[in-house]
Amino acid sequence: MATYVMLTKLSPGALARPGAVVELNRQVEERIKKECPTVKWAANYAVLGPCDYLDIFEAPDSETATKVALLVRSFGHATTETWVATAWERFAQLAGGLKS
Repeated sequence: MATYVMLTKLSPGALARPGAVVELNRQVEERIKKECPTVKWAANYAVLGPCDYLDIFEAPDSETATKVALLVRSFGHATTETWVATAWERFAQLAGGLKS
């Protein structure tokens, strides 16, 4: 499985009522579990900066990762940016195998 990092920025409307974010997160989690059962969530963080959340998850392929991002956005309260992440050890192996 590949590892993906997703940055999420909430719309101002999603933050209008305290506690609404917790309920929205629950709904998104349920939908992802139902529609993407092969996805394994590794971590999620609330972050300071231009984005509100950083999520790390594993998916079997980029289509499934795309589906996760689409599901998050389908609620109409967020935009996402998703990156594939390569573990450092694997990156070093790939770099070591390149010809000079």
